[in-house]
Amino acid sequence: MGGSMENFEVILFYIMVGAYIGSTVFYWIGMAAKKDVFTHLGTFAAIIGLIANTAAIALRWVITQRPPLTNGYEFILTFCWGIVIIYIFAEFRYKIKALGSFVMPVTFILLMFIIMKMGPSERVAGAIPPALKSQWLTFHVFTAMLAYGAFAISCGLGIMYLLKTGGSHEKHEKETWLSRFPHENVLDELAYKMIGFAFPMLTLCIVTGAIWANYAWGTYWSWDPKETWSLITWIIYAAYLHARLMYGWKGKRAAWMAIIGFAAVLFTFFGVNYLLPGLHSYA
Repeated sequence: MGGSMENFEVILFYIMVGAYIGSTVFYWIGMAAKKDVFTHLGTFAAIIGLIANTAAIALRWVITQRPPLTNGYEFILTFCWGIVIIYIFAEFRYKIKALGSFVMPVTFILLMFIIMKMGPSERVAGAIPPALKSQWLTFHVFTAMLAYGAFAISCGLGIMYLLKTGGSHEKHEKETWLSRFPHENVLDELAYKMIGFAFPMLTLCIVTGAIWANYAWGTYWSWDPKETWSLITWIIYAAYLHARLMYGWKGKRAAWMAIIGFAAVLFTFFGVNYLLPGLHSYA
């Protein structure tokens, strides 16, 4: 029974991979050809991928009898889930299909990392490390994934803003794929809303992580590389919000800060795990 469930999980994984890659391609074609039928297909594929993503996470939970949040493979699955579920909400709420061209490629890159860098042994559901046996685990990681997902959206919006404002003149814009973008003020405001949602989630992630660290290692803060880079990421987004609220920072400066912030997120997620040894090296 366990073997058949694990085989089904593999099938779900590759359905998710195919759907997310297909979504990326459809969004790109829709942007280039300026045809709504392709962007609609991109959304449909993203939803199929999200269903498979959710089912894969749920099945891993059933198989292991624990939250599937304890190794790199499981973290990436959850990271993709966080990105796509927030993207789907944003698309239906704000009607910006062009955003999919900049968000769905992130899931493609994450999944390619699994396929190219993680062998079968790294994807197997193993025993939970003693340090992870805590009631704080699920809340800590769940808030992180929601924050990371929203930060990914804000990065995509920041890139769109820079392309929109740095592209061709308005009189020629209708002839290019930039015509698929909403007004730059809409992009700027939505990026702000995404960061405004994600920042409290990241704060909760850091606070619950400190409580968890004290439970597991007897100290709230040890300047572990992931702790340090999580703090750096928090400071970047705190600076973004402070500059916007206190000094009215908008436009290109805000867009660049959103992009730099997500670069810090990716380094926290990948660079720390694979380049810098520490207490979080298992995740």
